[in-house]
Amino acid sequence: MNKVCCTLLILLWTYTGSDKILRYEYSRKAFHNQTFPAELAEILSFAVPISELLLALLLLFSVTRWWGYLGSLLLLSVFTTYVGLIWVGAFPRVPCNCAGILESLGWAEHFFLNLGFIGVGIWGLYSVKWREDGG
Repeated sequence: MNKVCCTLLILLWTYTGSDKILRYEYSRKAFHNQTFPAELAEILSFAVPISELLLALLLLFSVTRWWGYLGSLLLLSVFTTYVGLIWVGAFPRVPCNCAGILESLGWAEHFFLNLGFIGVGIWGLYSVKWREDGG
């Protein structure tokens, strides 16, 4: 099961990170359309896709997989919180910087998709810990 969880997250992070890099100007403009300061948007336009690709890389190797799962859970938690806040109307406008097909999802669908990936990350983290403990 660990391989399935790992593969799903690697595909997610590779897809989203690569999309933001390949469409960098579009992605950068989308970050600047967010509700946070322009300076933060500029930093995040680099940091988010690099973090996503780094997480995919960490998940590739068994020695770093635990960190990849942990980082995935942290990043997905931030994304899910942000999507949830947008969904409930906490921001004055509706920004988005989602990758490819994720752009076509509504906020509820996006929120629940993220929750599903959080579940995948929790299961993967648990399975890595379980294997380390000799289970």
